[in-house]
Amino acid sequence: MPSAADRSTLIAVLALMASMASLCIGTSFAKSLFEAVGAQGTTALRVGFSALILLAAWRPWRWPLRAADARAIALYGAALGATNLMFYMSLRTVPLGLAIAIEFTGPLAVAIASSRRALDFVWIAFAVAGLLLLLPADGLDPVGIAYALGAGVGWALYIIFGQRAGNAHGGQATSLGLLMAALVVFPFGVAHAGTSMFTPSLLVAGLAVGILSSAIPYSLEMVALKRLPRRTFGILLSMEPAMGALAGLVMLHERLSATQWIAIGCIIVASIGCTATAGRRQADRAKAPQAAG
Repeated sequence: MPSAADRSTLIAVLALMASMASLCIGTSFAKSLFEAVGAQGTTALRVGFSALILLAAWRPWRWPLRAADARAIALYGAALGATNLMFYMSLRTVPLGLAIAIEFTGPLAVAIASSRRALDFVWIAFAVAGLLLLLPADGLDPVGIAYALGAGVGWALYIIFGQRAGNAHGGQATSLGLLMAALVVFPFGVAHAGTSMFTPSLLVAGLAVGILSSAIPYSLEMVALKRLPRRTFGILLSMEPAMGALAGLVMLHERLSATQWIAIGCIIVASIGCTATAGRRQADRAKAPQAAG
């Protein structure tokens, strides 16, 4: 019979896979709202409902908040809002799986930036190869690619600012960060969609997007993070572009060429490789002689 540790690991892996599936399904459903309220309005609905759900769940006002933490959370939330907006803008013309793959270059850059090991340049080469295969010559909209790359930059800033906001309570930082993200994207949503964004049917659809794309994935990721080593979590998360491509194929009938699948594969390899060697980089830094204080 499997041990308790094995069962815990299996639960964590299934939770993370379900988290990615929920995110991809929610995003695919969100794309169906573009015709009614555009990418801007859809982003505003998703982030707005996500913020309301997490504010109700965490009630962040219960904890004190230092001014320094408030500034960090504001930057973290602004980066989160910009990332969501640019990612949804990219989805207007770029298939879901490709947009996720391009967006992954942001956290890849953050992970590699702190290292100068020769092996890390292998992962850089894979990421660059993937991006080169996705050039507009392959039939993709250059503006859509630019938005996806912008979302990658936003994701990188989200990671950096999120680390700075780490002194605050996790639930407080996440819920207030999403509130800030909603404040960033709502003017764009209202400017594009106007009052049509607040029709009952679209509000219900926006609530569904918020639950599928944020509330469920965040909750399941917390289950996985408590049971999996960070490196294992990162390696599994690297499968998200492939899962996004499959969701796009099934739900949105987005067929990718062989070259585009290879490009996704290159970026996944770069992400897995970078994550798998992250622990080794940390161990090397720990073994390095420290300067006398």
